[in-house]
Amino acid sequence: MIPRVTFAQPYFFWLFILIPILILAYIFYHRKKRTDVRLSSFENFKGYVPSFRQRIQLLPFVLRLLVVSAVIIALARPQSSSSGQNVTTEGIDIVMALDISSSMLAEDLKPNRIEAAKKVAEQFIDGRPNDRIGLVIFSGESFTQCPLTTDHAVLKNLFQGIQSGMLADGTAIGEGLATAVNRIRNSKAASKVIILLTDGVNNLGSIAPVTAGDIAKAFGIRVYTIGAGTQGMAPYPVKTPFGIQYQNMEVQIDEDVMKQIADETGGKYFRATTTSKLKDIYADIDRLEKTKIDVTEFRHKSEEFYPLIMLAALLLALEFILRFTILKTLP
Repeated sequence: MIPRVTFAQPYFFWLFILIPILILAYIFYHRKKRTDVRLSSFENFKGYVPSFRQRIQLLPFVLRLLVVSAVIIALARPQSSSSGQNVTTEGIDIVMALDISSSMLAEDLKPNRIEAAKKVAEQFIDGRPNDRIGLVIFSGESFTQCPLTTDHAVLKNLFQGIQSGMLADGTAIGEGLATAVNRIRNSKAASKVIILLTDGVNNLGSIAPVTAGDIAKAFGIRVYTIGAGTQGMAPYPVKTPFGIQYQNMEVQIDEDVMKQIADETGGKYFRATTTSKLKDIYADIDRLEKTKIDVTEFRHKSEEFYPLIMLAALLLALEFILRFTILKTLP
């Protein structure tokens, strides 16, 4: 940070008009004082070298001009000012709970539900550099893939490694939400958020989704729920002896439960019927959960005329020393 110099009383710079007046007065005085001597020839002055005393004859006057200049600048009160910002970030802790059951391979979202969810989630992470974000995956059981972290590069790498089949198949929404709550419940962040994405109905696990939602509410955690899947039927890949074939399967999402969890915790329910719609949903959540950043500007001014006063005093002392030593004249 480079300090900026300003002058508190710049009108004193008008005193610089004294400098040319002093120069003219000096010239006029010495011309009037000078005595003319007429010589018939300059032959006797060939090879004459001025003495050191003669060479510095003007130095006291130059020093006096420098003294006056330094005093004028000091009177203008130069001040160095520096400014900066104190940035205080009020972070938000977010746990993303992602359904990775086999039904997430349906291709109503492109290229399929799970890949679309991963890609959009990574874009969401990129837009939240100041927040701690964690990842929980669930299907027939739940697992913490990544605890809350600000190392988003590691988090994104873990996202990329997610595949359906990593856990026992099924849809344990309550277990997934409860695991996410457990990961964030002790957070000291100003805002605690869970984003839960699923494409089905809870059919496994010992914790009901609504019960997990009540636990989230008790800990002051806001839950945004997303139902992923088109309306009606969706193409689902099935392995057969003849290769991958597609079957249309009915999309079943327990929207009433998802809405209830979101409403009771202060969140919101969304339905993602396409990949572009899913992007819009994450953009909406991003706007709703903006990180609070307080920026406090500060300015500091320091008086800088003291060195100029010291310089003027030193120059003035040097002038007097010269006048009464080397350049001393007879009375």
